[in-house]
Amino acid sequence: MRVTRVSARFPRITRYAAAVILAAVALVGISAQPAAAAPPGIPSKATAQSQLNALSVATQGSTSGYSRDLFPHWITISGSCNTREQVLKRDGASVVVDSSCAATSGRWYSPYDGVTWTAASDVDIDHVVPLAEAWRSGASSWTTSRRQSFANDLTRPQLIAVTDNVNQSKGDQDPSTWQPPLSSYRCTYSKMWITVKYNWGLKLQSSEKSALQGMLNTCGS
Repeated sequence: MRVTRVSARFPRITRYAAAVILAAVALVGISAQPAAAAPPGIPSKATAQSQLNALSVATQGSTSGYSRDLFPHWITISGSCNTREQVLKRDGASVVVDSSCAATSGRWYSPYDGVTWTAASDVDIDHVVPLAEAWRSGASSWTTSRRQSFANDLTRPQLIAVTDNVNQSKGDQDPSTWQPPLSSYRCTYSKMWITVKYNWGLKLQSSEKSALQGMLNTCGS
């Protein structure tokens, strides 16, 4: 079941009753707060700026020949846990998994839109730089092994748990046509995008670079 903001859960009760319930929720430690975990390797503004300056700008390539199957995911990471399950555990709070590593309960805060979910089925694992975008930006020439490493990259800020329909609205768009609905997160999003492209040696379009620069300019540090 989808869970939106806590205040929307009680449309038919008084404000006083809602306040009492919210207080009780907080006391037992299940309030909808962002998880402490975040994707690793998010650079400072200065580092991201240097990386952006160093990226090659080129006309966007074609999606001819592209298939998600050319970026094998999700792969087994540890025991019975695959990449998706690892990110759900990393990005969630109070996550409980069963013997097959499937999340049976927990909380996931989506920084793209500021909404918290309590069902893993409402959460997608977003490739910050979409697979099709990577293909158009240089990954078409990679080996399948390298594309697999990219699609399952847990050492850089390439994977993040977010609201499923927000991820689906993003599709394979770059920041010139899509940015997180929560404007306060756009600084972080730009730093993640830049460092992923930099570390994987991918190219930028000029419109993409301009959008990233505008987002980066909103960062304090």
